[in-house]
Amino acid sequence: MGRIFEVRKAAKFARWDKMAKQFSRIGKEIVIAVKDGGPDPDSNPALRRAIQNGRGVNMPKDLIERAIKRAMGKDATNYDEVLYEGYAPHGVAVLVETATDNTTRTVGNVRPIFTKNGGNLGNSGSVAFQFTQVGSFKIKPGDFDEEELELELIDYGLTEMGESENEEGERILVIRCEFQEFGNMQHALEEKGVETITAETDWIPQSTVSLDDEKAEEVLSLIDKLEQDEDVQRVFHNLV
Repeated sequence: MGRIFEVRKAAKFARWDKMAKQFSRIGKEIVIAVKDGGPDPDSNPALRRAIQNGRGVNMPKDLIERAIKRAMGKDATNYDEVLYEGYAPHGVAVLVETATDNTTRTVGNVRPIFTKNGGNLGNSGSVAFQFTQVGSFKIKPGDFDEEELELELIDYGLTEMGESENEEGERILVIRCEFQEFGNMQHALEEKGVETITAETDWIPQSTVSLDDEKAEEVLSLIDKLEQDEDVQRVFHNLV
């Protein structure tokens, strides 16, 4: 088991702004999950996952409960999940996951961010083929044999297991599986009592781009602006 490769994170905005953005993102995940599968996390794996992701970023319990109640209201917002594809400067491929109640507004925000920062927004399918969508679980090391767990999870679609670090520099484990095995892997980890920090689907680049610091800063500036848009959930790219 080696170290998991992860592309460079932008995450340049202030800590409290970042926290608010994370809470907003998880809140939308909760609303979407409740509308799709109901408010009971015991019978709704997507909601269970969203709640766990909220806990993983220290989202207060009352905010989680408020998001669930909001989703159950008759005037609850309906969100469409839309993936935008484009290129940052210097040929860096970018995928932008959004959850929006107004796609006209969202594309009207996303497109200028690309064009004003040296990139361009592409058509559907123009970039995504350069990435592979996978299930990605970040878990805390625990009172279990990591090599044994790795072997056991192969039966549930495991493709890669390795170590990484959280934002505090603490060691964590990263488990990846094929996209279609996401539900099986989530169920397996729950059955084994493994504490999950986050459970998400990620877009992993099939090849990466390395740039000098000045050019990389141009790319990260664009990504930072995308991440701060209210409709953007997550941004993936192939810059290392």
